[in-house]
Order: sequence, then C-alpha cells, then structure tokens
Amino acid sequence: LLALGAQLASPLVTKTIIDDHLTAPQPDIAQILRLVALLVILAAAGGALMYAQSYLLQSTAQRIVQRMRMDLFRRLHRLPVAFFDKTAAGQIVARAANDTENIKELYVSFASTFVVSGLQIIGVFAALLFLDWRLALLCMLLLPLFGVILFLHLKYSKPYVAVIRARLAEMNAMLNEMIHVMPVIQSFRREEAMRGEFERLNDERYRSQVKQFRIFALSGRNVVYFIYRLTVVLILWHFGNEALTASAVSFGALYAFIDYLTRINEPMVGIFEQMQNAQRAFVSAERVFALMDQPAEPQSSAARPQEPTEAGRGGEVVFENVTFSYNPGEPVLRNISFTARRGETVALVGHTGSGKSSIMNLLLGFYEPDSGAIRIDGVDIRTMTKQQLRRSMGIVLQDPFLFSGDLHFNVALHNDRIDEEAALRALREVGAEPFVSRLPRGIREPIAERGAGMSAGERQLVSFARALAYDPAILILDEATSSIDTETESVIQRALDVLRHGRTTFVIAHRLSTIRDADSILVLHRGEIVERGTHEELMALRGRYYRMYLLQNQQAQEARV
Repeated sequence: LLALGAQLASPLVTKTIIDDHLTAPQPDIAQILRLVALLVILAAAGGALMYAQSYLLQSTAQRIVQRMRMDLFRRLHRLPVAFFDKTAAGQIVARAANDTENIKELYVSFASTFVVSGLQIIGVFAALLFLDWRLALLCMLLLPLFGVILFLHLKYSKPYVAVIRARLAEMNAMLNEMIHVMPVIQSFRREEAMRGEFERLNDERYRSQVKQFRIFALSGRNVVYFIYRLTVVLILWHFGNEALTASAVSFGALYAFIDYLTRINEPMVGIFEQMQNAQRAFVSAERVFALMDQPAEPQSSAARPQEPTEAGRGGEVVFENVTFSYNPGEPVLRNISFTARRGETVALVGHTGSGKSSIMNLLLGFYEPDSGAIRIDGVDIRTMTKQQLRRSMGIVLQDPFLFSGDLHFNVALHNDRIDEEAALRALREVGAEPFVSRLPRGIREPIAERGAGMSAGERQLVSFARALAYDPAILILDEATSSIDTETESVIQRALDVLRHGRTTFVIAHRLSTIRDADSILVLHRGEIVERGTHEELMALRGRYYRMYLLQNQQAQEARV
C-alpha cells in the first residue's frame, strides 16, 4: 500500500492523470440539462395526471353516490306503508348508508385499477409481439385463464358476500330496535338474550367473512404468482431449446421477455386484490336497486287528478261498501259504509282488532280497498295523488313522534308558512303556553330525539299544535288522549273544541267518556259496523256500546277506590 501510494504521489503519475483528464472528451452540459429538464417535466406531468385521475374518479364517484342516495330517499317517500310494516328500519338504513358507500368503491378502487392495469397489459403484449410474436401469442392464453379464475372467484364468493351484507343489515336493525326499547330490555332483564342473538348474527357474519377470505387467498395473488412462475419456466425451456440451434436468441431478448411477463403479473395481482371491493360493490348494488325497484304507491290515471282546492277542502267523507284485507282472503273490513259531513265528529270504537285503525289507514291512502269506494267531497280518492289527498288531512297519533330540533321545527316541520308567531299561536290555542313558558329558550328550546325528557302529555300537546298549525280540513285523532293523565286530558279536551271547529274529525278512542259529544259513533266488531248513532241513542239501545261503557265506568270506579 505504501509503495502504491508513493507511486500515485509521484509527479510523473500526477502529470499523466492530469493530461489524461484534459485530453478525455468533455461532457455536453447543455445536453445533460435538457435531459434533466425533460425528466422534471415528465415527473410534473405524471403528478398532474395522477392528481387529475384521482380527482375525477373521486368526484365522479361521489356525485354518483350523492344522486343515488337522493333517488333512494325520494323512493322511500313514495313506498307504501305496507313496505315499512314488513321491513326493519335498520335494514333500510344499511342500504341507504353502507351499501351506497360500497358502490362508490367500485368506481374509485376497482374501476381505476381495472383501466390502468388493462392499459399496462395491452402495452406489455405489444412489446412481447415485437420481441417474439409466436411466443407472445402463446402467452396471450394467460388472459382467458385469468378470466376463468376471476369468474370462479365471483361465483363462489358471492353467496358469502351476500350473507355478510345481510347479517350486517340485521345487526343494524337489531341495534336500532334495541336502542329504542332499551328501557323494556333492562326492565325485563333480557340483556343476556339480546347479547346471545347479536352474537349469533355477528358470528355468522364472521364465519362467512373467513370463508370469503379463503376463496380470495386461493384464487388471488397465490394463483397469479404460480401461473407466472410456471410461465417463466416454460419460456426458459423454450429459449434453452433455441440456444442449441443456430437461431439462438441473445441474453438481452431473454431478459426482456421475462421482464415484460413480470409487468403483466403486477397488474393482474392488482385486479385480483380489488375483487373483494368489487364483489362487495356488486352485492350492495343489487340490494340498493332491489329497494329502488320496490313498487311505489299506485297513482291512478282513471280520471284527472284533483287539486286540493277542488277536492278535500270541504271535508265530507263517504265510505261506500268498503272491504279491505291485509292478506288475501282474510278481510279485516267488510262492507263499511258511512258518511261524515263537514264539521262533524265521528268516533270509531271497538275492541282491539275490530278495524278502527284500518279505516283510517284507508282514508289516508296508506292502503287501497279491495272493493268499494272512498269519496271526499264527492271525488274518489283514487283519482288524487297521495300528496294531494294528505294535504287536506292532519293526524294526531297515540304515541306522537318528535324530531331532533327545536320546538318551532317540531310544529312547522319544514313548512315555511308556519313562522314562530304562527307556531306560538297554535301552541297557545291547544293550551301548551304554560309548558312553553317554562322552557329556558321558549319556542327555540332544543328537543331531543323522540322527545326524550318530555312527558307524554307535553309531547301530545306539541302534536296537537302541529295539526292545528297545518289547518287541515279533515282531522284524525288516533287514541290521542289514551296515554295522558286526567289533568292534561281536560286541557286537551278544551283544545279539541277549537281544533275541531269547522273540520271533519275522526276520533279513535278507547276511553268512551271522551267521545260523548261526538255527532256519530260507529261501533265496530270483527270488521263490521254493528251499531251507529249518538251516545244517547247507543246507550238507549243497550247493545255492545252500552256494555262497553258500563264496563269502563265500573273499572274507573274500582281504580279510584
């Protein structure tokens, strides 16, 4: 080392090195700068194109999902009540929220991977054709082979993905139901039973997920790499045979061919790895479109649709020989006929299952009668759209539902014509002013979901104010006073005199004492009207109504004792 160092340090060697450097060809700095600039431009262009690709795919997918959700939301408003009676709310929420989000992944992940990988594969095969067209054509057999594997993967994994989505929807439905009835579950100590049911659904979803992963593991990356390595062996064998002949290929051609096959392998792996997202998206799309394809409420074209100013504003209601059944061959109403004139109060009484609520469901257009006709101001309601029919009606339910928002919103419900003054006036007229005055923020007091923290009477007063503010021609009270105390009932009874003035009012009541002043009382039994008349007339008849009234009075007296 010392000798070598001394040699290098000698003046002669030093001079030789300097002379060689001066006589060597000098690099073209301008050409290097041009190449560097070109690389920078290409890198910037690549980044811009990647940004454009990501932005366009994301924005397009988000716009598609946005429109799909709005179409689904509008469709839900048009579905008949019978659909919601048979479908759990959690399942509908899962389709509108989770399934539409999975569809977005079809555009963002799978579509971009499929397009980019497809272009890469086309480019690679073009290069292979240039190197050796016969061997390239042989390698093209890989594409249908991969296509068969994709088909088998979709075929055998789809049932498991469907089970996964179905169990997730059932779990959402169970959670939604459990949250709403948590006091009942805890009161009856059913926590362990509910946990067991939820664990069963969760475990079934887990097992289906594991089976789907097994299929993916068998038909995904492992299969692609196995076929790739097998193809490389065949190519080496092919070029090895050619090396024994005069037409031997160069090492460069062999390396290029194997390198290009590697470039086919990576895009195919990308496509296979996106198949899980695609499979979930396909199943989710089927579930969403199955909901979209549900038949909407029938819109009759037998006659010109009536405008609200032409039909329904007077308030005369006529049922003419109406028969109705929820299930074919099991009628719940038989030949119902009555007339309710404008301003009259008609009460419907009877034991549970006698058909009281079914009559109101028909009047509101939630269901269609099997036979007979229902007319409002002489116009068959089947010639009106459902929105036109219900625009002239107001309803107060036994268990009023309050939405998240303030008190004004719960009275107005997005109706711009009902301002704060109109809402306050309605609350005042139904006797809710003392209750509102106690609220810290008055009519702007926030209301929790379902009116949590409010008494049943307070929630009912808000629902009465809502009905009054909408000023309907026909008012339906579905056991509106059955869940409130006697003191609040007296307040509501006074409000009813204001609410019923000039309106046709239908009252479904279990407390017969609340309908003594009704203009007409219809007594139903097993879907038929067995008695009708005023309170005095029915008491004098000494029939079913008479016995029901005496029984309730006796029970009330025993309760007081």
